[in-house]
Order: sequence, then structure tokens, then C-alpha cells
Amino acid sequence: MSGTGPGRAAPRGALLVVGDVITDVVARHHGALAAGTDTGAAILTVPGGAGANVACWAARWGAGDVRLFGRVGADAAEWHARELTASGVRPLLVVDPEAPTGTVICLVDTGAAAERTFLTDSGASLRIGPGDWSDALLDGVVRLHLSGYLLFSASGRALAGVALAAARGRGVPVSLDPASTGFLRELGVGRFLSLVEGLDVLLPSGAEARLLTGLSEAAEAAAALSRRVPLVVVKDGARGALVARAGAVHARVPAIPATPRDTTGAGDAFTGAFLATLITGAGAGEAAAEGCRAGAAAVEGVGGRPGGGRWGRVGGGREVEGGAGLAGR
Repeated sequence: MSGTGPGRAAPRGALLVVGDVITDVVARHHGALAAGTDTGAAILTVPGGAGANVACWAARWGAGDVRLFGRVGADAAEWHARELTASGVRPLLVVDPEAPTGTVICLVDTGAAAERTFLTDSGASLRIGPGDWSDALLDGVVRLHLSGYLLFSASGRALAGVALAAARGRGVPVSLDPASTGFLRELGVGRFLSLVEGLDVLLPSGAEARLLTGLSEAAEAAAALSRRVPLVVVKDGARGALVARAGAVHARVPAIPATPRDTTGAGDAFTGAFLATLITGAGAGEAAAEGCRAGAAAVEGVGGRPGGGRWGRVGGGREVEGGAGLAGR
């Protein structure tokens, strides 16, 4: 499955994603957790992270040259580099000498909605900062995507500002996914909105759009946000997606029917396919339709990457040759 069908133009350049690379421990259980005792679950350890997931789905959707810039610990750096490379992504990873790679415990209820709850230890990803950045990362890049998780640490916010300014200086459009309603509340809506000034594309979930505007309807929230950011695409799960510009919703894209196993990474899949399609010169409506296709594919697998649950344990398998894609710092 990919968004590069007959008649689709080739990608016009590289996509650079700046964001988190995380080890996900996915525990799929059925029904409520039993407090104080055991709850049976099927457990997988898989590569994740919102930024890394977006990059992998963009590559799966035919984006061509996709690069992922992030910070990881030495404990799992080679494994993550190997998994990104296997997904068609060029890993540009800074290896943190002190902090371990971030880990997220994903609790997935295997009921009809396959809803998930995250327990997050961001680890090394919180320590990425402007000192890790080089404007040369933008060489050959036609789109820059920032993971919203960057905004939840002081150093990440500083890096996001430097990257956004560098991209604007080169005329490279910049997109961002807000990432987390819980962290958005901690950061503060007003602060978040001030940080995203100058963005070209904002890709919130329906819940995030409603939180950012205080409006109860996703369409109204999308329209309101598009008065601040030129293009707003709201990912609203089973209700599909909304595309808004200049204070009005211009397209409503239906969701693709799917039988969910795990909703982890569905929004990342949407974003990756959306950006991969934009890079070919397609319009936002067509790109959102491809995003819905990718989101449907994502929820039918386990974990946040294409291929849903094919991975083994951290460090398992063959050794990576030469630590390709890693940079010590």
C-alpha cells in the first residue's frame, strides 16, 4: 500500500522530520485493568516515537528521501537506526552520552475502539536542543515537519524555534502536529499558540483542535485555527479529516472503514502519508484522503509503524554495520 499510484508525480525533494525516537512497550489487554493484581496481556516491544513514526509512514507512502533527526540514548541507538533504515528512512540520530532512549508504555484495550493510554518517559528525546542543530540538515529539503513533543521541554522549544527560522529563511514550508492533549494542557494553550506562529501547516487531532480553541465542534475549531495558521488539517478519527484555510473548512474527507487492533500511531500515519502526498505537488484534500488511508492501515496493526508488530526485542537480530546514521554528542 502506498500513495504513489499511476499519474502521481515523483517527490520534489526531501522531507526532514525533527522529533522523538522512542521505544514502545505495547500491552494489549481486554477490558478494565485489575487494580492490585494481574491482568492478562499480549506484550510487544517495538520502535516508536511520533516523529519517527511520521517519517516511516511518509517513506511507506512513497516520499522518497525521508530523513529523521532526533536524539536517543546509547542503549538502543543502533537498534533504532537499523529499524529506521529498514523502513526507508535516513536516520540522523544524536546519541546522548547520559540519558537513555525514551520509553512509552502503551496500554491498549482490545475492545471495539482499541483505545490506548500512554505512560511516557521521554528520556534522551527531551534533551535535544539548538546545539544539536545544523542548517545543513535542510540541504535538499522541500518540507520540514516538527513533532509537537519538541515543545514540551525548554531545549526542544529552542530547537523548534531555530529550525523554524532556518526553514523560513530558505523558503521551506513547515508543519507541526501538536502531539498530546495532556502535555498541551501542561504547556498552556496560549503558550502553544505563540510558539507555532510562522507555521505553514498545523495537523491537530480533533481533541487537540477543540482544546486549542475551546470550541466543541471540530469543524469550528479547524476554521478558527486556520485564521492563525494558513493550512489546518484536523484528524478526527472515525469522523475523517477536515481541511481548513483562511477561517473556513474547504474539504471534509471521510474516514476509511477499518477494524482496529491498536490505535497507537494512527495520527502519525495520517501525517506521514499527508506530507508524502503534498511533496508530489498534490492538493491538501487529496493529501488528506491519503492520510485517512494510512490511518486506517495503522489501526489494523500493532504499534505505530508500518508493518504492525513484526518487531522483536530491543537489540535483537543482526548487528548494525558501522552505526549508520548515528552521531555522538
